[in-house]
Amino acid sequence: MLEKLSSKDAIALEDKYGAHNYHPLPVVLSKGEGVFMWDAEGKRYYDFLSAYSAVNQGHCHPRIVSAMTEQAKTLTLTSRAFYNDMLGKYEKYACEYFGFDKMLPMNTGAEAVETAIKICRKWAYEKKGIAEHEAKIIVFENNFHGRTTTIISFSNDEGARKNFGPYTPGFVKVAYNDPKALEEALKTEKNVAGVLIEPIQGEAGVFRPDADFLAKVKGLCNDHGVLFIADEIQTGIARTGSLLAVCGDCSCQGHCEKQDTYQRPDMLILGKALSGGAYPVSAVLANNEIMEVIKPGQHGSTFGGNPVAAAVAMEALEVVKDENLAQNARELGDLFREKMNAYIENSNIVKLVRGKGLLNAIVIDDTEHSDTAWNICVALKENGLLAKPTHGNIIRFAPPLVMTKEQLLECVEIITSTLKKFEK
Repeated sequence: MLEKLSSKDAIALEDKYGAHNYHPLPVVLSKGEGVFMWDAEGKRYYDFLSAYSAVNQGHCHPRIVSAMTEQAKTLTLTSRAFYNDMLGKYEKYACEYFGFDKMLPMNTGAEAVETAIKICRKWAYEKKGIAEHEAKIIVFENNFHGRTTTIISFSNDEGARKNFGPYTPGFVKVAYNDPKALEEALKTEKNVAGVLIEPIQGEAGVFRPDADFLAKVKGLCNDHGVLFIADEIQTGIARTGSLLAVCGDCSCQGHCEKQDTYQRPDMLILGKALSGGAYPVSAVLANNEIMEVIKPGQHGSTFGGNPVAAAVAMEALEVVKDENLAQNARELGDLFREKMNAYIENSNIVKLVRGKGLLNAIVIDDTEHSDTAWNICVALKENGLLAKPTHGNIIRFAPPLVMTKEQLLECVEIITSTLKKFEK
């Protein structure tokens, strides 16, 4: 099992024995540290995907790895049939860190979204008085919240949906970044319980809405008595230059009551960087009036809230705070977009760069069905930088937040020199 494989052999094994539900770039990674990864042959790459923003704190951060291994030596799992001496500490820490009364721990992002949907519906029946089985949740076009049967039921992505039906009812889809469309749905649809939103749509190509859109969504939710549910699995935990993307342009590190910038969710969904990529950890946070609808036996997970997850998550959040990762993401993100915009002025292959903090994307001047963006990513790999296309003609750039200014500028040089080879 410990035999070292060549990249060719590792790819062949996956191809033969693994389900073909992914189409990876042709690189086999065997080591990671900070902003770098190494392949099976020892070549070093800059990581510009961060495992879809799970590795905000950098690969194998020594403090996070230490917290994980030390806890693993003592106690790994009890299930929730018993108390353990780590979960309460983690719940208190996370609630104070993000400013909520209660947390419900899970493992993966999709599980956390499913949890939020269940809590929202139960709240609607028991607190808002909606008749059972009638609650609706408003979602947005081009959303991505996971791949469970319920979640793909309100997806636009036919690749994620086709031949997986029948689909789960109870969702109303409206245009993203269109407050009038949301307002109309809230006025005309009966029995709306909540609005589920990504503050920035990551899988849709890092689509950032207008500056006042989230404030309008929050205001409309308040006006109509429905829950504002923020999916910050990819955008949260310093990625966009503030602790949460719903913090707007606030530079605080932690819970904030600046109402002109912080559009406080009724429910906050977290995952990915909640563990720094070291362990599957996700969570839903809400205040007592919402979370108290969940009673014993009504929802759970064998691994949710296990001692290792608790230790890892607390240390991962401490690293974000201690290393000022939100501030670094904000400053380097501004620099990245400045440099890329300067390149785009004379480019006929890149149409625009967009994003916030260190969650950015470039739009390639080609169709969604072309292979140009894929070929650019393959060329970037050859030049020592790893990124991946989304939606065919969009390349997402999201390096670990521990990156330095010098490293970022080196990466900009790799990206722009590679793009020059594809100019028409």
